[in-house]
Amino acid sequence: MPADRTKDAVDPLTKLVMGYSTASKTRRFPDTGFIMYPTCPHERNLYRTEDCKEVTPYQWKVYDFIKTIPKGRVTTYKTVCECIGGSPRSVGGALKNNPFMPYIPCHRIIATNLFIGGFSGEWGPHDGTGIKVPRKLALLKEEGVTFTKEGFLDQTEGVRLWTP
Repeated sequence: MPADRTKDAVDPLTKLVMGYSTASKTRRFPDTGFIMYPTCPHERNLYRTEDCKEVTPYQWKVYDFIKTIPKGRVTTYKTVCECIGGSPRSVGGALKNNPFMPYIPCHRIIATNLFIGGFSGEWGPHDGTGIKVPRKLALLKEEGVTFTKEGFLDQTEGVRLWTP
């Protein structure tokens, strides 16, 4: 490797193939909405979020697990942390700034008491802007998962709760 290249330098061909933004190394293709999800250690070491932050090993672990939740099902923050370690709050922290949404379906995670929970840093339908959790509800409704008007998982249409 030439002396003028840093360990994080990415050659132009890789930038083109992987969809890197030159400023942030984000693998997003804005014109198509396509998001490339890094799977190998080399790609993950190079990856930076839109605000140029690294994704921690724990965040990768959370994202890899969340990716396995089937469409039309939900699980809880507690179930995730029981499977991969950490705490429900650490899972929420990893999902708060999920750069791979909707490919990594963080909208499929709900509170242990089956309340809708949080989405993009807001908790419940009346927190913050009041826009983000309704978006989560809409995404889940498209997948056939509904909630009561109080914000709890509607279990009248069958079991939607997923346990690995």
